[in-house]
Parts: sequence; C-alpha cells; structure tokens
Amino acid sequence: MRILITNDDGINAPGLKAAEAIAAELAGPDGEVWVVAPAWEQSAVSHCVSYVRPMRMEQWEEHRFIVEGSPADCVLAALGDIMEATPPDLVLSGVNRGHNVAEDTIYSGTIGGAMEGALHGIRSIALSQYYGPGNTRLPDTFEAARKWAVPICRALLDRANWEDTGYQVFYNVNFPACPAAEVLGVRATFQGKRPSPTFKVQPAPAPNGRNYYWLTHGAKGNIGAEDGSDAREVHRGYCTVTPLRPDMTARDQAAHLAGVVDGL
Repeated sequence: MRILITNDDGINAPGLKAAEAIAAELAGPDGEVWVVAPAWEQSAVSHCVSYVRPMRMEQWEEHRFIVEGSPADCVLAALGDIMEATPPDLVLSGVNRGHNVAEDTIYSGTIGGAMEGALHGIRSIALSQYYGPGNTRLPDTFEAARKWAVPICRALLDRANWEDTGYQVFYNVNFPACPAAEVLGVRATFQGKRPSPTFKVQPAPAPNGRNYYWLTHGAKGNIGAEDGSDAREVHRGYCTVTPLRPDMTARDQAAHLAGVVDGL
C-alpha cells in the first residue's frame, strides 16, 4: 500500500511523527509512506487552496516534501506532481493536535486535506487527537491515537463503504484525551453541534490607536452536544468515526425548496 500523509500543524509537528508510525504499520514492509506537509502551521484554514498565489515546494529527503501552502494544497501538489506517476492508495491527514468535531470540521485544515483526497476519488481519513487534562501530562499526548488508529483504519479500509461515484465519502476519526488503556472503545457518530459558537472575536488596541482582533474559542465544550455525536462521544472517552462528504447539499430541503421557487 502507498500512503500519502499531510497535516495542518506543519512539517515539524509531533502529530506528524505519530501519523508516520501509523502509516508505516498500515503500509507494511512492502509499502510506501510519503509525506507532503505544510511548511508552517495551517490550523483552521479549512479547505482553502492557493489559487491567487504560487506555491513553493521543497524536497527534504526521500518521500518527504514541504509545501508553502495549506493541507489541500499539499494533497494537490502530491497528486498533480510529486506522486502523479504513482498515486497513493490512501490519504491520511493528521494526526492533528486537538480534536476536530462538531463545528471544528468546518474550519479544520486537517479535514480539508482529507476532503481533497476524497475529491480525487482516493480513500481518505482524517485523524485528530483530543488534547485535554487527561493526556496533556502524558509522555506522549498522542498515545491514544498511536494505539487505536491502526485497527480503526484497517477496519475502515476492509469493511467500510467507499463510493466510487459522485462525491466520495471520507472518514473523520477522533481520539479521546486519555491514556490509551483508558479508551472506552470506538463509536460510529454523526457531526455534532455545540450549544454556542466555536469562536469569539476579542478586540485589542494597537499602538497606533486602531483595533486588532484575536479569535478565541467561545464554545462551552462538548458536553452540551447531542448524544451520539462526535463531540459528545469523544468527550466521554470513545474514539469516534464520522462519515463525511464534500457534498454540502441540504437534500432534506430540496422538495420544499422546489415548491418555494415553482412559478417564479
């Protein structure tokens, strides 16, 4: 198996090292692991691409490249140039430092990298490690991801649905903030919604008298999310697996909308 890894925390992120270990085990001794990652932090860039400016790419070593761009840029560079002759069988995006659940999935560059792979018809999985009081003082904060990612990914590759027509599904996997031995199991979940917005604007005065703004997390936590959602179940201590698609059509509203516009 040939695996492409990207992330949104950058080429030097510890979660990328965890992803490389996970990918090496999945690929096996006869497989290949390629890394095409951003040159610097790209958190919360979602699925943005460098459409109005060029990207620079540099090879650091065999099968290891940096791109001055987003995670989606990295996947595009890999599929359109670096690995064009030998495309990957799987795209892994992560392991993100911090979970990507509920509204996080809209903003996440980790999700954006996996989504770009899915748009090209390649099986893609986003991996994110919840970062909280239960694991911040562990020698390896990615302990849960290191133990649970391989069996979860193998199960998805072997038995999950991977449509080959239309917008292909991809999977969002989150690992709880606890030691690996304390993980309660794995839950299939849906994308949740927290009771308050994810971000708040915090204005601050600049020396020239103008205001500048910081974005701060405004969400009150995952405990307020619905039972069965990714946010609630990862908070409870489960690994969560959520099927996603790039298709954002609200299909349940299509019939009603047809009546609204009929006759206009």
